[in-house]
Amino acid sequence: MDFMTLARERYSCRSFSPEKVEQEKLEKILQAGFYAPTAVNYQPQRVLVLRSEEAIEKLRKCTPCHYNCSTALIISYDKTVSFKRGFDGKDSGDIDASIVTTHMMLQAYELGVCSTWLLFFKPEQIKEEFNLPENYEPSAILVLGYPAEDAQVNEQHYKCAPAEALVKYDTY
Repeated sequence: MDFMTLARERYSCRSFSPEKVEQEKLEKILQAGFYAPTAVNYQPQRVLVLRSEEAIEKLRKCTPCHYNCSTALIISYDKTVSFKRGFDGKDSGDIDASIVTTHMMLQAYELGVCSTWLLFFKPEQIKEEFNLPENYEPSAILVLGYPAEDAQVNEQHYKCAPAEALVKYDTY
């Protein structure tokens, strides 16, 4: 699959089958995250893999948007490792975690595994339920699995603003 097809066809799956993502596919998905660029290559991302029924049940307490997934990745960043811009202190951690999440999301789809990127979760509850260290900041949850028979692409998926609204050349 070429990249433009992959980018266009990948969608947020909101209904998963109970089928588990195979370990070999999961490892490739995680590896795609390892290859993601991060500021100064500090690699502050910390990924917690949820596969057990107990872990998925904990996830359900933290977000209603689990879509009955069989696997989920909590992508956090370590605030003590992430790059901070010298002149204003901007922390790259959330950006780095987003790039990592994107790489994993696209790799998953190439392997036939659907996903949905979640931002709708309670970070403090995630930290508590999963005993994350104080310096870990949850940035995203990537729920993974195979689509259920009733899974549908949201009608908003293929809507894009016109290029003129999104891109400007040289002047404003």
